Amino acid sequence: MTARVGVVTFPGSLDDGDAARAVRIAGAEPVRLWHGDPDLHGVDAVVLPGGFSYGDYLRCGAIARFAPVMETIVDAARGGLPVLGICNGFQILCEAHLLPGALTRNQHLHFRNRDQVLRIESAGTAWTNTFQAGQEVLIPVKNGEGCYVADTATLDQLEGEGRVVARYVGGNPNGSQRDIAAITNAAGNVVGIMPHPEHAVEALTGPSLDGLGFFTSVLKHLVGAPA
Repeated sequence: MTARVGVVTFPGSLDDGDAARAVRIAGAEPVRLWHGDPDLHGVDAVVLPGGFSYGDYLRCGAIARFAPVMETIVDAARGGLPVLGICNGFQILCEAHLLPGALTRNQHLHFRNRDQVLRIESAGTAWTNTFQAGQEVLIPVKNGEGCYVADTATLDQLEGEGRVVARYVGGNPNGSQRDIAAITNAAGNVVGIMPHPEHAVEALTGPSLDGLGFFTSVLKHLVGAPA
């Protein structure tokens, strides 16, 4: 049976279509989920895409955190549902307290858009199990509020528990503490990543095919997950 991966659309989402396409290329069935509908329609995993949910008013992701669909996703994620938050989706996961820390304005106060090398630090999550720890990948980054921050105790805990999923290599585009580009929760089913793997799944449009591994990883995870 083909896995069904939900992709949420919020008012202001930009990359929901790209995320759905990446899911399809990876071999799963994308299921479009609407922010105002709490029903996840039986999906096996969820992607929170990039963009400017609710116009990024108040703080990035602060309003989306209270969307009806997010109430269901938060409960499901705590029960083991794989959830990937990309860029604005990462911000939403932090606002929803599924991940620690916060994403703030880039330190240089400029929007940054470039192809970025990342080093995969953890291959043990639902979204990175097809990579090797230490593997370097090339994935676009595009954000104005991508600076990951947390208190020292939280950063040390993330490091100590192996929950830093990816780091920036060859320059930090936004000033994130400890060059953090992606993190996971303790269970490994929820991952937030600031760069955009959905923009690196086709040779025609991406700088590489390296982003596809995030989407094939969740399919591998689902095959091995208990029924």
